[in-house]
Amino acid sequence: MRAVVVNKAGGPEALEIEERPIPKANKYESVMKIYAFPVHRYEVLTRQGGSPSVKFPRVIGVEAVGEVFETTEDSDLEVGQKVVTLMGGFGREFDGSYEEYALVPNNQLYPVEYYGAWEILASLPETFYTAFGALKATHLQQGDHLLVRGGTTGVGMAAIELAKSLGLKVTGTTRHETNLAMIKKVAADEAILDTNGVLETDQEYDGIIDMIGAPVLENTLSHLKLHKTCTSLGMVTGEWKINNFDPFEYLSNKYLTFYDSTEVNPDMVEEMFRIINANDLQIPIAKVFKLSDIQEAHKYVMESPRNVGQVIVTNQ
Repeated sequence: MRAVVVNKAGGPEALEIEERPIPKANKYESVMKIYAFPVHRYEVLTRQGGSPSVKFPRVIGVEAVGEVFETTEDSDLEVGQKVVTLMGGFGREFDGSYEEYALVPNNQLYPVEYYGAWEILASLPETFYTAFGALKATHLQQGDHLLVRGGTTGVGMAAIELAKSLGLKVTGTTRHETNLAMIKKVAADEAILDTNGVLETDQEYDGIIDMIGAPVLENTLSHLKLHKTCTSLGMVTGEWKINNFDPFEYLSNKYLTFYDSTEVNPDMVEEMFRIINANDLQIPIAKVFKLSDIQEAHKYVMESPRNVGQVIVTNQ
């Protein structure tokens, strides 16, 4: 089988395709045949050496979709069963998705019912799971008004679609006027501009999911109603420290939390896919690459501007 290995940190050329034997299932792990996976910007950071906990050589990639190729009688899985896997050390503590077959702990293979194309399925698991978890953490009720700051990110678009499916009113933000229509297209009720870290509105919201992070957090909290929650994911800027932050000014009678999707709840995965299937949810796919073009996929995911949506790699 082919596996994309990062032997040492570096540029896209650090992604080296090697031939390896297909792994064997054991009592605790099954072999997954990977059909497709997304490429995330933070995986580029990992490849560059920006994730100290990831030790090289490593096959990176934190999620994948495919089928059970081999298992043992110790598991509840069946050969040929459609499964997804995400997070939980995949692609970080042990080899991940950038390969044709992966050895995955049985309790991290989640059977799913989904009948769309593999590349569409590949755009869903981690992105929608993170958005779904952030929604739950924000504690909203049907009819509440949610602000999604960073509405054209993958997680932002997933949050908009899930929120609308759950009966919320949703406003999404973008830094680019040309993307306002895209936010409306993914079901948001309103779309507003984020200009130099300041939202072009005086509106306050029942809840906020913030994809941007520390540089705009004070402005974000100024748009949160009293006794309501802002859930920060802070993905876009990658900055986590706020200098001279005054909690008495920005957090008095307001709540701020940070959602972490590292540990996956199987029941939440199942619930999420029920909502996805019932409402035919999907986010745009910017471009699809083959595994042999993984270096080009890593270059493309960092391009700006580029098409809005997920970057997908297939093994088909």
